[in-house]
Amino acid sequence: MAPDITVDVGNPTPPYEQIRGQIAAHVRSGRLAVGTRLPTIRALAADLGVAAGTVARAYTELEAAGLVASRRRTGTVVTGRPDPVATREQRVRGLAAELARTAQADDVDDETVLAAVRTALRDTAAARQAASRRVRGSRERTTSPVTRTASSGTATAIPASSDHGTSTTGFAPAP
Repeated sequence: MAPDITVDVGNPTPPYEQIRGQIAAHVRSGRLAVGTRLPTIRALAADLGVAAGTVARAYTELEAAGLVASRRRTGTVVTGRPDPVATREQRVRGLAAELARTAQADDVDDETVLAAVRTALRDTAAARQAASRRVRGSRERTTSPVTRTASSGTATAIPASSDHGTSTTGFAPAP
């Protein structure tokens, strides 16, 4: 049984996004298995009562996300799980669209929205850099060479890294 796809014209989400989201959810859940052929653009558009360009855009975005592949002779076929990078970019685009709809509904002008996004990006980048500096600084402190004298002779500390990305100190006999 093929999964149902519907378009709600009363929903503020654009029809292509409704189609894309439903197909993506069916692929992720396994209801649309790898190798499953999707309906042709014209057939799905006719079934849903939308323009062919609407379905074409949904299929294009699904292809960009790595969920489907369009081929001349086989049509549009489910290829599997999404590419993580494409999924992240798609999620950000969806959040941006939601922000735009919310701002428009609340009569917030474009420049105010863009300024808020720029500020959020700067704040996030600054926080990430600060965290990176803290991690890098703690690594430098734990891996600095130290010379110690042991009861059996002199040993020199040399940095040794583990497989987990953390640094430890190992000892080797002094030359």
